[in-house]
Amino acid sequence: MNGARILVAGIGNIFLGDDAFGVEVARRMSQRALPDGVRVVDFGIRGFDLAYTLMDYDVAILVDTTAQGGEPGTVYVVEIDSGGDEEPDGAEAGPVQIETHGMNPMRVLETVRALGGQPKRILMVGCEPATFGDQEEGAFGLSAPVEAAVDVAIGVIESLVAKIAGESRAGVAA
Repeated sequence: MNGARILVAGIGNIFLGDDAFGVEVARRMSQRALPDGVRVVDFGIRGFDLAYTLMDYDVAILVDTTAQGGEPGTVYVVEIDSGGDEEPDGAEAGPVQIETHGMNPMRVLETVRALGGQPKRILMVGCEPATFGDQEEGAFGLSAPVEAAVDVAIGVIESLVAKIAGESRAGVAA
């Protein structure tokens, strides 16, 4: 294969309402025909698995809920700085806290670096949540606005994949 290897990673907890957004996007996308070099995986809350998998891809599109203060169901695309060369506010680098059964995308990127890898290009397709429930009682199912955003997010991801594939082909041809 001559194009970019692209990972679409669904992230979330199906027992916490809208936090299942990324998982549902991954589930629906896995039923579609995908271009060569594109893999869709439901990572749920398995951050350690995601860290290892990220090292094998040129581009990762993380799909998760992200509270940005907008209307529930709003879909965002954010490019994440995966360099990790600087610590915030002059803090010194300390030991990496590896979460084997948790999912914090920033900790996942720290884990990749701790394992000797360097995340390449990381994009986040996020959705503004309406509700998460709580750790004790949970919540099953997506809220109506987040459910409606699943197909929107899939369209955004498909557009990103096409754009990245086009950039990759142009780079190979150059």
